[in-house]
Amino acid sequence: MGAVPAVASAFQRCPVLPRGFALAGLDLARALYLLPAGIVAGEQGAAAVIAGQGWPIADGPLVFTAVAVVLRSPEGGAHVTLAPFSAVLDWAEVESPEVSRHIADTLRRIGRRRDPWAGLALDAPLVMGIVNVTPDSFSDGGDFVDPDAAIAHGLALARAGATILDVGGESTRPGAAPVAPEEEERRVLPVVRALAERGLVVSIDTRHARVMDSAVAAGARIINDVTALTGDPDSLRVAAASGAALCLMHMQGDDPRTMQADPHYDCAPLDVADHLAERIAAAEAAGIDRARICLDPGIGFGKTTEHNAQVLAALPLLHGFGCPLLLGVSRKRFIAALSADEPPRQRLPGTLAANLAGLDAGVQILRVHDVAETCQALRVWQGMRGGA
Repeated sequence: MGAVPAVASAFQRCPVLPRGFALAGLDLARALYLLPAGIVAGEQGAAAVIAGQGWPIADGPLVFTAVAVVLRSPEGGAHVTLAPFSAVLDWAEVESPEVSRHIADTLRRIGRRRDPWAGLALDAPLVMGIVNVTPDSFSDGGDFVDPDAAIAHGLALARAGATILDVGGESTRPGAAPVAPEEEERRVLPVVRALAERGLVVSIDTRHARVMDSAVAAGARIINDVTALTGDPDSLRVAAASGAALCLMHMQGDDPRTMQADPHYDCAPLDVADHLAERIAAAEAAGIDRARICLDPGIGFGKTTEHNAQVLAALPLLHGFGCPLLLGVSRKRFIAALSADEPPRQRLPGTLAANLAGLDAGVQILRVHDVAETCQALRVWQGMRGGA
């Protein structure tokens, strides 16, 4: 077994909350971030809210009782101070009106109930099953390239508990060769149509506008784009017109073939959040309501093992956008890097560990290969969390 790498924090610790920092020319959305911490559930959570010592995530059973206040310096570096929730409220009241308003707006977005997404209620976590109709997927390449096999696999995942089926015809693993949209359509459309005709909620995993359009016409209700609608100049227009729900993912770089060549960040969790903020703004400018948008931090897409671990540790930061969160860690390389270099099909325990951490962070959707095992873990987690 190889040595497990040490993972450094993305933030520098600061003992006190920042006081009276200069606001001249400062964009608070890119300078002051709130990271929910001290997350509890059940009776503990309810008691914390009643006592003014906590605030709910998405108006659900998970409640955060502390806040990591992250201040990003224009000169570089991010400083974090962990404080009780009530102390952060007191601090905000004595800061400038701009700071108070920014914190209040962020807390409202974190706490408000999420609208149904793709027609699905988000009052309990959902499982998205992966249907790869590709010959070169990193984990199951070639197993379901035949449409009939892919359809049968999708139906089996639905029986096992998947609420959403994510159908993809192009591998986006590091180094994967691109696929022409025509070939991608040939692979996925029969599968999308067959699963949708059976009343299942189908997502199309594509970065090509043409495939988005044809898949929605075939019955897909969700567009899941690893480029967050930047990979094709027509994607924003097509996605807006489709009426479909959208999943916008963070990926550093614009090509899966080269995304792992030399990923670098000033502060991975904050850089991911800033990029997603830009993509939300672009989608809204194109006429896409925020209620249609789900966010994915893009674990494994243009990130080292350390970047992945830092982003996962700071997942609750993304609740500040008021959108549901999707986590896709299933069988990914970072699991082996933190363990014993296992091949993809032997990474289920690590996948479950990362997904359970995601649930503890308030993630609403888990994208996985191993649906039955994930659903069992989810049910146990819900039982232990008091029905969360």
